[in-house]
Amino acid sequence: MLTSGLTPTDGWTTCDLGHRHWGRAGAAGLLVHRDGDDGPELLLQHRALWSHHGGTWGTPGGALHLGESPEQGALREVEEELGLPAAALLLGTRSVDDHGGWAYTTVLARPAGPLDPAKLRLDGESTGVAWVPLAGLHQVTLHPGLAASMDRLRPLLTASPAA
Repeated sequence: MLTSGLTPTDGWTTCDLGHRHWGRAGAAGLLVHRDGDDGPELLLQHRALWSHHGGTWGTPGGALHLGESPEQGALREVEEELGLPAAALLLGTRSVDDHGGWAYTTVLARPAGPLDPAKLRLDGESTGVAWVPLAGLHQVTLHPGLAASMDRLRPLLTASPAA
């Protein structure tokens, strides 16, 4: 039994590309998006300074547990980190960033109804959460993994039909 709150898959690992990643069984995050007046908007969390890549804006996410699908892991993480329940979301497609021996899966989702970031309950892994226009991402410092994935994610965001 683990007493620290960590699971057997929590921990650092190195992928085939030589990068260091959190999550021995891979990781997943949830990219919540909606249609805004000027195009897609992304629900991003501002990562706490003590966290890996602290001070950047990214998706809620983290290490997958044993036997957990990327969708299950992403939904668990968004509920833990933002207090956003699965029932408030409509899952969409997923995008996998495979590094060989380790992968991060971004699961796209839309809110099932109005979603006010000010009403979300943050767990300490983030200092804020906000809707950020896709066209305005250059105005915030993105988590490096999200920044590197945007060329792959952008077409999925703009092609997704309204929920």
